[in-house]
Amino acid sequence: MKTKHKLLTIENLSTHFFTQDGVAKAVQGVSFDINKARTFALVGESGCGKSVTALSIMNLIPKPPGKIVSGSIFLEGDNLVKLNEKKMRRIRGNRIAMIFQEPMTSLNPVFTIGDQIAEAIKLHQKKPSNQAWQMAIELLKKVGIPDPDRRVSEYPHQMSGGMRQRVMIAMAVSCNPDLLIADEPTTALDVTTQSQILELLSSLQKQNNMAILLITHDLGIVAERADQVAVMYASRIVETSSAKDLFAEPMHPYTQGLLKSIPTLGCKDKRLYTIEGNVPNPLQFPTGCKFHPRCPLGCDDKRCQRAEPELRQIGDNRTVACWYAAGYETENERKEYEKKYGKRK
Repeated sequence: MKTKHKLLTIENLSTHFFTQDGVAKAVQGVSFDINKARTFALVGESGCGKSVTALSIMNLIPKPPGKIVSGSIFLEGDNLVKLNEKKMRRIRGNRIAMIFQEPMTSLNPVFTIGDQIAEAIKLHQKKPSNQAWQMAIELLKKVGIPDPDRRVSEYPHQMSGGMRQRVMIAMAVSCNPDLLIADEPTTALDVTTQSQILELLSSLQKQNNMAILLITHDLGIVAERADQVAVMYASRIVETSSAKDLFAEPMHPYTQGLLKSIPTLGCKDKRLYTIEGNVPNPLQFPTGCKFHPRCPLGCDDKRCQRAEPELRQIGDNRTVACWYAAGYETENERKEYEKKYGKRK
């Protein structure tokens, strides 16, 4: 159901990669909404499909081998999946911008910082070169880079990791986008710099009335910054909720495992909790619930091995995909299963 508050709506998105070894189903049946001026966090371990989801929104999936095989991505009524490359270029960097994981590989080493920021301004805002250059200086000042008049003429290798990340943010917000996708924006940064970058993003969000899609596996960041959260595992969304409700009462065993693995101050002698096993290979997903080989609840339950639970609404503004979640399985489903296979464990 679309409302005036929704900026981006993803419906049943599936993105696959066709390789010599088979079809890697990186994203399957993903659906969620991002509201205007709010922060939506997409969390999960590496290899779950978070970054592929973001690249699908930007229509930057490498073709071949990648392809969006089904689903829709609506940006206030416009289906981005149906747009041609020319129309998508008007949206990328203009209405939707993205901060990539590693700024050193995202910035061009042979162009100055100022040239790279000014390029986006000239392309989308049609500003003359001298005005775009001055705007680049102002943006560097805005994101907290000291001495911007000098720094604007420097190259990426002359800056620290934190400075390069600020440059990436300056480029991303240069055209006042409606949505900023931040893919692990604090990776490889020290704790102090991480905090500064996150504070900067929050400040820019308020100034520009901008929505943020925050992709991370750091649940501490999610607790502090996110309004809504979607937990992703092995190509699918397994739980969505407000950040407050998710931390108060996680419903999916995977979410519970992620929260248990957060280090706790004052527990020096307690071993850090880990979820056994690894995220499965997208070329060889297990049958049934993809989490069942690692799940402490349903690893021996035949239903979990036979049938993959769909994402269902549980209460207000919460969804979950787990046979064990309270209120998930209907009475008719339980009776039908027990009639066919006997009582569940």
